[in-house]
Amino acid sequence: MSEVVDHGVRFGRIAVTLPVTDMAKAHDFYTQVLGFTKTFENGNPVGFMILKRDQGELHLTLHPQHQPSSFNAAHLLVDDVDTLYATCVQHGARVIKGLKNQDYGLRAFVFADPDGNRIDVGQQV
Repeated sequence: MSEVVDHGVRFGRIAVTLPVTDMAKAHDFYTQVLGFTKTFENGNPVGFMILKRDQGELHLTLHPQHQPSSFNAAHLLVDDVDTLYATCVQHGARVIKGLKNQDYGLRAFVFADPDGNRIDVGQQV
């Protein structure tokens, strides 16, 4: 294993950027289904947007030819994974991996947003 580098620089927030093909559709999903709030947008038409909820921050970037990947694009820790799972199912989000307790200490599931971006959601158990 390599050594941890301590160069004295403190890191602040880091946010994932998800590519989306339709900014309005992505905005509606993340605000109306997951409860995020738009805090910034740029461009006309809008090509970039920042969404926040509690400690979570998400950046959306317009990419009309986006093709979803087969790996998780983001990981989200929540305090009530069962409720969020039910909300995703209720709103028709595609569930990639069903809700279950994992051997690594999380109760988790994976869903895809409207653009196929896979979001891994977990709660510590």
